[in-house]
Amino acid sequence: MESNKKYNSPFMATLTGITSLFVKRERVGVLSDRDRLDGKKVLITGASSGLGLATAKELARLGAEVIMAVRSGIPAKGEEVRKESGSAKVHMQFVDLSDFDSIKNLVENVKREFGKIDILICNAAVVASGARKTKSGLEEMFMVNYVSSYYLVRLMLEYKLMREDGVDLPRIVIVNSESHRDPKVFDWENFGVFQPYTMGKTVQLYGYYKLLLATFASELSRRLNKDKTNYSVFALCPGPVHSNIAREAPSIFKPILNIVFGIFFRSPKDACEPVVYLSASKDEEGKAFDYLFLMQRKTLDEKAEDRANGAKLWEMTEDLIKGLGVKI
Repeated sequence: MESNKKYNSPFMATLTGITSLFVKRERVGVLSDRDRLDGKKVLITGASSGLGLATAKELARLGAEVIMAVRSGIPAKGEEVRKESGSAKVHMQFVDLSDFDSIKNLVENVKREFGKIDILICNAAVVASGARKTKSGLEEMFMVNYVSSYYLVRLMLEYKLMREDGVDLPRIVIVNSESHRDPKVFDWENFGVFQPYTMGKTVQLYGYYKLLLATFASELSRRLNKDKTNYSVFALCPGPVHSNIAREAPSIFKPILNIVFGIFFRSPKDACEPVVYLSASKDEEGKAFDYLFLMQRKTLDEKAEDRANGAKLWEMTEDLIKGLGVKI
């Protein structure tokens, strides 16, 4: 897999993340007192720690009813969000995003217990120390960082769980990364094929799966908004975040990483600003698509915006899932 080398190693990824924070950018806007989410329901994945947990707290403070879809932290993290936000409208649902059955169970539980959702935030991601097979035979990072979002969104739409009868358009917010620009090409030939790798290739693959996710977001907006704007599909890169996403790094490097992250990386509370902005800002109402890096509006990499790539990725992902005997 060819790479532009900005994110092809942990060192380069960390250096790129740090330097990005010192570049002066024009802000897209700020939340105001009118940007409330009272009466809105939000479903967010990966909400038990880091960026997801911080986002859940901020959205609850804005009045949203928050459903935290997590693999761990039940019920402690929900209680933490309730306490810090002052909101009792916080719920937790279990989901293992490496398991198709678990994702389907989540959607069915949401339908039964909460009904229609106004905002879906696909936030969860994993940085693995090496290749691991999921129950379905897919590689774990490929499944969690890309396929699970595709499958979750498709199921939410199939079950008609995104509210389309409100004043505001339903919003789908996808947490991505600027590392999606790093891969030079799509590896269509090996799409979905389990291939062993070690920690040395993790960061490169992380960027590649973020390219798939960015391409999916762009294609999703096109498919949902063919004749008129029916959905707002937003994507963002929060910049480098001091979270536990690198928890599988070799033990020898963890003390150094903790120091670097603590000094140079943003706290989850600060880093979640673009997620919260895209979820709540009235300035984003009526938009079919938007992408923010930190709080600056940008275009996606041209490979992700390419219509042919989007259509091919959508069809190949659908065929892959169906080939595993999983229904959409």
